[in-house]
Amino acid sequence: MIVGYNMLGHFDNAIHMFLRMISCGVSPTQFTFTNVLASCAATEALDIGRKVHSFIVKLGLSSVVPVANSLLNMYAKSGDSVMAKVVFDRMRLKDKSTWNTMISMHMHFGQLDLGLALFQEMMDPDIVSWNSIITGYTHQGHDVKALEIFSLMLNSSSSKPDKYTLESVLSACANLENLKLGKQIHAYMVRANIDISGAVRNALILMYAKAGGIEIAHRIVDITGISKLDVISFTSLLDGFVKIGDINPARDIFDSLEFRDVVAWTTMIVGYVQNGLLSDALDLFRKMVREGPKPNSYTLAAVLSVFSSLASLGHGKQLHATAIRLQEASSISVGNALITMYSRSGSIRDARKVFKQICSNKNKLTWTCMIIALAQHGFGKDAVELFDTMLKLDIEPDQITYVGVLSACSHVGLVQQDVIAWGSLLASCRVHKNVDLAKVAAKNLLLLDPNNSGAYSALANMLSACGRWKDAAMIRKSMKDRAIKKEQGISWVQIQNKVHIFGVEDGLHPQRDAIYRMISKIWMEIKKMGFIPDTDSVLHDLDQEVKEQILRHHSEKLAIAFALLNTPGYATLRIMKNLRVCNDCHSAIKYISKLVGREIIVRDSTRFHHFNDGSCSCQDYW
Repeated sequence: MIVGYNMLGHFDNAIHMFLRMISCGVSPTQFTFTNVLASCAATEALDIGRKVHSFIVKLGLSSVVPVANSLLNMYAKSGDSVMAKVVFDRMRLKDKSTWNTMISMHMHFGQLDLGLALFQEMMDPDIVSWNSIITGYTHQGHDVKALEIFSLMLNSSSSKPDKYTLESVLSACANLENLKLGKQIHAYMVRANIDISGAVRNALILMYAKAGGIEIAHRIVDITGISKLDVISFTSLLDGFVKIGDINPARDIFDSLEFRDVVAWTTMIVGYVQNGLLSDALDLFRKMVREGPKPNSYTLAAVLSVFSSLASLGHGKQLHATAIRLQEASSISVGNALITMYSRSGSIRDARKVFKQICSNKNKLTWTCMIIALAQHGFGKDAVELFDTMLKLDIEPDQITYVGVLSACSHVGLVQQDVIAWGSLLASCRVHKNVDLAKVAAKNLLLLDPNNSGAYSALANMLSACGRWKDAAMIRKSMKDRAIKKEQGISWVQIQNKVHIFGVEDGLHPQRDAIYRMISKIWMEIKKMGFIPDTDSVLHDLDQEVKEQILRHHSEKLAIAFALLNTPGYATLRIMKNLRVCNDCHSAIKYISKLVGREIIVRDSTRFHHFNDGSCSCQDYW
């Protein structure tokens, strides 16, 4: 009964039958265990699998290779890599299935080095072993490595590629858009008389379509037939035809598909939109509504983009009503498209309404769409306020967001807020060491605010960090000539209603000696954990040892050391700083939060940083 249920794919019934067997006092055999463990693996029933494991141990069957392999497979498929490793290490006898299961598990979880190490330990890997490695590298985005292993297989192994091997390496060629290598693999398939059908055929079409061989892909479709073409291959074909500006062959293929799901319909509609054939896109959408599958959020978003281009408010409202009926109006893609459609159609009121209705589902694009909409309609102040709110919520702006808010400022003369945007851009340049863009940002910032000391300091610091000491010195001389003084950096912490203030190399605090001993101890411990001091943050040409000492005594680090000395071990540390936190302190505090097991909240001039267990809420963007 258990085997029968397994063969039919009724895995829950197989497990239930096993439990009945145990309750009736019937003793399982190793054959029973291998089958019920297969059912547990298929359903990822880890809790039941563990109970089965305990039965196996009690009956003394854990050393039986087929049973141990089934246990290994169950833990690997259920996501418990730790127990899988325990089972593997305890096995005195291992067959190829044992090794292949472990290799496949490591590759699946992205533990590529571990998977490769096991593979290299095998005496005579079979095709399953090779496929596990090649497919694992492809799925993890290491396409070049996958192709290197494939080449090694052809040159040094008796194993011949099967359909799974070819599907993976063709996928790697597609991802790399390597048409030459893809053709070589195709030629090998022809020479070896390998059947080009099913998944292999679709992978071949995908490779040619993505790698620039659209005509060859089309010929393969003509020769082998269209009816069983999968939607991924069709999508790739369509993209290829769109790139060359010829969408008619794609429509012919679409009309000939045996099974057209919502993805195929949406892909075809999007293809028309991308090719500027808006009328065809609308006609196909109407046909989909009449006789096809129910449109999803991506379909609706694509059609809304048509109405945005046409500035058709009436049609857009009708589609909005359709989205509500289909319960898709609250999805991010539809919401973003609705904001743009209403804005471009002249109804900023409706755009605002949609923005509010999206509530907690807003993403970066949602905020950017609304900021641009407000800017386009002359609501510059509202756009800047929305931008400020976006920053407070730790939502990272992109270049389009900046363009939108700068546009809003220029439309209504909000000079001070223009200052905010250029300042944020200048700070970002420091993180990425983009000197050229930093100069542009600083120039524009100083045009708006000639006495902005932060702009001078940020640019000088940027140049120093890049080793351009002379240029940095010239910027600082310019500050001095203009009598512009840099704000002194300080940090402070409030403990028991008293504020304690620290500067860099602060020697005035009553607990100075204890603070310095604490920070020295912390410094040694986090370096053991892997922390590497960012001496580029010391913007003077000094010896490395001196630079490290200066870094160790930055004001926020001293404030943290003091707080650790004077608060309970469970308390959250809250540090304030008047300037932007430097790269070294940001990195060090991540390690400190992990070392001491506490949340550390630092508010600098730009934002709040929540450090917890070695990471920061800003995701290293501030």
